[in-house]
Amino acid sequence: MKVTIVGAGAVGGYFGGRLQQAGFDVTYLVREKRAEQLTKTGLIIQSPCGNAELKPNLAVRAEDIDGCDLIILGVKNYHLPGTIESLRPLVEKGAKILPLLNGVEHFDLLEQEFGKDAVLGGICQIITTLDAEGRILHTGKLHNIIFGPLQPSQREFCEHLADSAKDANMSLQLSEDVRVDIWSKYAFITAFSGVTTASRLSIDQVLMHEPTTEVFRLVLTEMWDLAKARGVQLSERFVENFIEQMYKLPAGSTSSMHQDFRKGLTLEVESLQGAAVRLARQAGVEVPTVRTLYGLIKPYENGAS
Repeated sequence: MKVTIVGAGAVGGYFGGRLQQAGFDVTYLVREKRAEQLTKTGLIIQSPCGNAELKPNLAVRAEDIDGCDLIILGVKNYHLPGTIESLRPLVEKGAKILPLLNGVEHFDLLEQEFGKDAVLGGICQIITTLDAEGRILHTGKLHNIIFGPLQPSQREFCEHLADSAKDANMSLQLSEDVRVDIWSKYAFITAFSGVTTASRLSIDQVLMHEPTTEVFRLVLTEMWDLAKARGVQLSERFVENFIEQMYKLPAGSTSSMHQDFRKGLTLEVESLQGAAVRLARQAGVEVPTVRTLYGLIKPYENGAS
């Protein structure tokens, strides 16, 4: 299977490297600066699941890629509009898109641009970052992609992909209901990122204060209600399960949005909290706690200190 990684940073680069190790024909579609870096250093992964140093096949123009069966899309949400045209030549050659972005609105955008049959459902579970030399630093043992068909016509392709990647040093799990998985992650990350960023606290510090913990609980509850209003039924214990999981995390654990806030980087507030406010308005439900977090975080969206 021929795979193109679009957004060959910490997430896309990691999963592309693992698929390359497993024998997939992987091409990394990158900007010139990243191409120069990868040409010089190679694709380097440092991980408790095994280090890797790979020679990547690079392209800076989609038109230069001969064939593609699958696009793994690993860009940030705020970079997606500028990425659309680079995907078009590959989709026109028959490629499916597996987006690993946070949130849910990007699925509608991609389907509008390329048709529903071209867009698979998917999320990833991983903690990675790039260091100053462009090496991919993976912490923890999670390195999962959960994916599945959003249309019945995609079932056979998804089954083939899952079977092809069964020996890869990663988890590529075919979901029974990928919409539930997408909304479960979206609901959780909207609460987790919102509360930690707005409070400037790690999650263990949040849980030390009952009023602050209650804010976390309220956001999870509002997101559960929003999912239901959008036709997705999450677990009845969704809220309690996630709160219980938070108590098990190491001290200092926090969201990637909070980490980006600390570094003065751009925040994905529009694709998480902002999207929830918009979707709630469309569905006719109220999300007052999410709306408050959105208002508190929005002024820092562009990295203002």
